Amino acid sequence: METSNHTVTEFILLGFTTDPTMQLILFALFFGVYSVTVVGNVTLMVLICNDPRLHTPMYFFISNLAFLDFWYSSVYTPKILTTCISEDKSISFAGCVAQFFFSGGFGCSECYLLAAMAYDRYMAISKPLLYSQTMSFKLCVFLVAASYLGGFINHSVVTKKTFSMNFCHDNIIDDFFCDVFPLVKLACGRRDGYQIVLYYLLTANVIAPALLILASYVFIIATILRIRSTQGRLKAFSTCSSHLVSVTLYYGSILYNYFHPRPGYATDGDKIVSTFYTVVFPMLNPMIYSLRNKDVKEALKKLLK
Repeated sequence: METSNHTVTEFILLGFTTDPTMQLILFALFFGVYSVTVVGNVTLMVLICNDPRLHTPMYFFISNLAFLDFWYSSVYTPKILTTCISEDKSISFAGCVAQFFFSGGFGCSECYLLAAMAYDRYMAISKPLLYSQTMSFKLCVFLVAASYLGGFINHSVVTKKTFSMNFCHDNIIDDFFCDVFPLVKLACGRRDGYQIVLYYLLTANVIAPALLILASYVFIIATILRIRSTQGRLKAFSTCSSHLVSVTLYYGSILYNYFHPRPGYATDGDKIVSTFYTVVFPMLNPMIYSLRNKDVKEALKKLLK
């Protein structure tokens, strides 16, 4: 079994800026985003649980997506807020391990869940007569449970490999959270073998689900094109448009962040992209799935009466 002989007991998160005024502005901005994230996702979960009309496979997946987004944002944002207003920018070694594990676990689980939602949309549009029979409650629970298990089991392997490295260089992380690239940069000794871990992380947790989503949408588009009326095509497309927007934003930012060439440090652009899929995206999802959704709007009106 590998053991980590690290000499580092804590890491220093540089965050976005050292300017006190900008830090206060960022604190207010992140606090506002996090507040909207919590209210939006909790409200969406309550609406789906409370309204029997929303007890369908599609909304079951959306409620679990809201649950993931709530916790995914909560792994990062409280520490970001603390870093913005405190002179202490440190995070303990154990705290860094925990943040790395849970953030990656929730993030990977979301990748799998979005793939399960793509399959649900495929069945609804391409196999409407078999939809109710195929997308049973048992299958939905299985797909959600598999998403959680797959995400956390896979990322536990990555976490173990990452923190089995020796950290004997500088303990300063030029980012606002414990991420793969800055941690690898701080490791000493041979790091060539860690490329395999990165390939595993991206292939198992990002590329594989993305290919499943792509395959689902190939069949969905083929089905929509066979619909003769324009109104019928628009109606069919509208049932998966929210999911398509969500997938594009989430996977687009992740693929950019982990596949584009990097210098030996995190650029401002890298930090902005990381902020998008870790902090901003969880805030946007409730809006994406509810603003143009009549069922959710009616459930909200019913709850407020």
